[in-house]
Amino acid sequence: MEYEEPKFFHVMQYAAAADGDVIDMVSGNPDWEPPVALREALREYADLPPDAFQYPPSEGLLELRESIAERRNVDPDRVVVTNGTGEANYLAMARAFERGAGDEALLMDPVYPYYPGKAEMLGGESTLVPTARDGGLDVDAIREAASADTALIVLNTPNNPTGAVYGLGAIRETVAVAEAVDALVMVDEVYDHFDLTGEFESALTLSSDRVIVTGGFSKSMAITGFRVGYGIFPEAHVGDAKTRHMLVNVAGARPSQYAVHHALAETPPDYYAEARDVLADRADAFAAALDAAGAEYTRPEGAFYVLARFEGFPGTMANVKRLVDEAGVAGMPGEAFGTARAEWVRFALVTPRAEEAAERLVDYFGD
Repeated sequence: MEYEEPKFFHVMQYAAAADGDVIDMVSGNPDWEPPVALREALREYADLPPDAFQYPPSEGLLELRESIAERRNVDPDRVVVTNGTGEANYLAMARAFERGAGDEALLMDPVYPYYPGKAEMLGGESTLVPTARDGGLDVDAIREAASADTALIVLNTPNNPTGAVYGLGAIRETVAVAEAVDALVMVDEVYDHFDLTGEFESALTLSSDRVIVTGGFSKSMAITGFRVGYGIFPEAHVGDAKTRHMLVNVAGARPSQYAVHHALAETPPDYYAEARDVLADRADAFAAALDAAGAEYTRPEGAFYVLARFEGFPGTMANVKRLVDEAGVAGMPGEAFGTARAEWVRFALVTPRAEEAAERLVDYFGD
């Protein structure tokens, strides 16, 4: 397959080259401080003996895997530490396709663009399944789409780009569909710390041998550059996932894992709660401005993204560039996320200028 530059790179580069001041609401890079304990661990790491600068265990530092396992209430042997949640998703999707149980992946529409890209890279075919208007799961649509060719069903909750938090009952029904057609269910829970409803429940509570849960610390600790993620695999699949991880990467980065382990142990819950409060305030302000602009939008239940639809202004790349040039706000075209929200534009709330951006949108669409 040929390399195709991700659309968000293209928009960010266009915004960076713009003549005027542009507020970046494209990327999902958190704008708050990482945990204090993480910085302290990095300083400490610099003075460790030479053996600390060598390969870690391929599946990840044992102490980090144990910390993840304790938090997730699973056996540490099921945990594989990966180079970001993206690699964990890759390993999970590879397991689904290499079982000889079909080559189709059911992806919820709108969809995080890297899912269909990974499916294609692994020789699979993607089928987009519509979600509810608010982004929630439509289990009947999943059931109708599933067939003997379905090897994988991919869920992401809290969701990028809709902000929806899937109910555990709907996930349970989806797992039952997977069981009926011999598919695996990958549940990407990388935004689990950003549940704004208090109702998020991990798919791991289902204790199903069909479910692979992925996650990471890029968002929750504001360390997207550290690349520490993980996959939690059923016993029947963890060995193959470890092998593929080892052959592709050998191992992950020891300093990042060391720092994350210390941050997990020493960071109080208030750190995550304060980030959620900031995002909730930004979501309130942004929603109020979108109301004033006459836009239809999805109010995030979790994560930190807002999808908005402005009448007569479809979410194409050309219109996103118009917003950059004429309103000074950079978002992502809805067409980048499948077919269901092609008329919409996605905005990331991870900027202290979110309210200012909203005011610019009100002025622009109000005129």
